[in-house]
Amino acid sequence: MEAALPAIELTGVIKEFRTGHDVVTAVRELDLTIAEGEFFSLLGPSGCGKTTTMRIIAGFEEPTAGTVSLHGRDVTGVPPNKRDVNMVFQSYALFPHMNVFENVAFGLRRRNVAKDEISRRVNEMLTIVNLDGRSHRRPRELSGGQQQRVALARALVNKPRALLLDEPLGALDLKLRQAMQVELKRIQREVGITFVYVTHDQGEALTMSDRIAVMNEGAIEQLASPREIYEHPSSRFVAGFIGTSNLLAGKASSVSGGDAVIEVGAGERIVVGTRDLAIAPGTELELTVRPEKIELSAERPAGPGCALRGTVTEVVYLGTSTSFTVTTTTGADVVVFQQNSALAGDLASRGDQIWLSWQPAHSYLIGQSAPG
Repeated sequence: MEAALPAIELTGVIKEFRTGHDVVTAVRELDLTIAEGEFFSLLGPSGCGKTTTMRIIAGFEEPTAGTVSLHGRDVTGVPPNKRDVNMVFQSYALFPHMNVFENVAFGLRRRNVAKDEISRRVNEMLTIVNLDGRSHRRPRELSGGQQQRVALARALVNKPRALLLDEPLGALDLKLRQAMQVELKRIQREVGITFVYVTHDQGEALTMSDRIAVMNEGAIEQLASPREIYEHPSSRFVAGFIGTSNLLAGKASSVSGGDAVIEVGAGERIVVGTRDLAIAPGTELELTVRPEKIELSAERPAGPGCALRGTVTEVVYLGTSTSFTVTTTTGADVVVFQQNSALAGDLASRGDQIWLSWQPAHSYLIGQSAPG
């Protein structure tokens, strides 16, 4: 059986901008394949190249080198209006003098679609984005979330092969943004179109995406599922950018059974899986462990797991959880999240001497520091 063509494929894409006598490389040797019907996110900080990559896919920027293919067709050099993709921006760009129906119908009218077909497709799309009964309203009469849905409906009603979304929820308040994340994923499932989503918000990317490409300085640091990226970051950058992560380092005292052990002090040790790497005793290791994986206790827990002693230096109440910052005997600051419940009580206060413990499976070697 022949493999399905990818919805979007970038091969060896480089994008350089000239500023006076200087050349700034925004995208570096990018190879990327996005599957048909996938919700794919480009995630990273400002200036990492994610928006430039999206604009290259859309045709608003031409690559300095490399090729762009949409459904197996090389579209490098093809103008945006000749590519079967639509784009939704943070600003929405709705026509203020048109009502909701006319905003959504705009692209269909320009393509001379029959009147009955326009009515059917617009009303069908307004149902999908939960805007039934609002077709005669003007954009100024809608909330920010409703305006966002109009922009989505307008882009989707043309039935593009792919929809590109550039920070579309950035103008919304936190609660509405979180609600729209769920709505976007639902809409994408219903219409079955490939979504490519650009964001700097790791929570958005983790919530909605099938896969995420974490970008840094014009290159992809890691491309994987949300769970893989969160649980197993491949570099120090990814570990620090996705959520809160504790970075620990030490020298392997012993290696056996697929685990490396870092002996820290009396009763203190860190155990980390070697991931089949050829790690020898004496190797310097760097690893990460997420704050919610760590337990606090007054006494050292029994068993062969990871355990460190430390002093609580900060306690911050976050509502659903409490954040503890603990300075360990090694001098490293470790953040711990503990879920708030009636059973949790007051686990520790500033100045308390406590033990940190976690399962070895929750220690993960940082790829760039791991030998092999």
